[in-house]
Amino acid sequence: MSVVALKIENLTTVIGKQKIHQDLNLEVSQGEILGLVGASGAGKTILLRTILGLMPFQKGTIKIFGKSLQDLKKTRSFQQKIGVLFQSGALFSSLTVGENIRIPMKEIAKIPDEIAQELILLKLAMVGLEPHVAQKYPSELSGGMIKRVALARALAIDAEFLFLDEPTSGLDPLSRREFDHLLKTLQHNLNLTVVMITHDVDTLTAICDRVAVLVDQKLFLGTVSEMKKHTHPWIRSYFQGSMPGKNR
Repeated sequence: MSVVALKIENLTTVIGKQKIHQDLNLEVSQGEILGLVGASGAGKTILLRTILGLMPFQKGTIKIFGKSLQDLKKTRSFQQKIGVLFQSGALFSSLTVGENIRIPMKEIAKIPDEIAQELILLKLAMVGLEPHVAQKYPSELSGGMIKRVALARALAIDAEFLFLDEPTSGLDPLSRREFDHLLKTLQHNLNLTVVMITHDVDTLTAICDRVAVLVDQKLFLGTVSEMKKHTHPWIRSYFQGSMPGKNR
């Protein structure tokens, strides 16, 4: 029987007077890669931030590995279990790559500097980067390298659950495919659970076990093949590739 890594029940989110989500329900199994899709303004990033405890919600429950979000937020283990990669990479420009990766090691896990230095090189190797990259600054890196460094930081303290916001945005097709392959390899080797916002149908098809589509304040779940046959016109159009101006 699979372990439920994330369980959302009847989640309702309201910002100001606007209802963003209405009675959302979602289960993500341990080791699964779930792609999160939706139209602009549908509330994808808000949902991600709500799951991470960064935004309040008005109704419902969120459980991660069987424990409520409210209880987990009080513990250090929550921060150690969760890794986050923001859309821009969100690296500190004034710090070297190594210093960026060291932040969660120092602030969350309290790992001594001499051990952290070895771990930094290990994390860089895990994402396919050479040791000398640790001395570089973000401004010296390509877009693909920034994404890999951000992923290394997300994995800095052996997170079990990764939340990724548009991890391949801004990358050329080859770099996107390489990042997808890297993520799938890490997920398989480390038994990671991954929830990722993406607009790239190729990524959804290549590495996601299931897709969650946010539309009309609701979540619709299924495989890419199932979404192509969905009765909702926005979902069917999106996955069949017929939506004008769709960002792929």
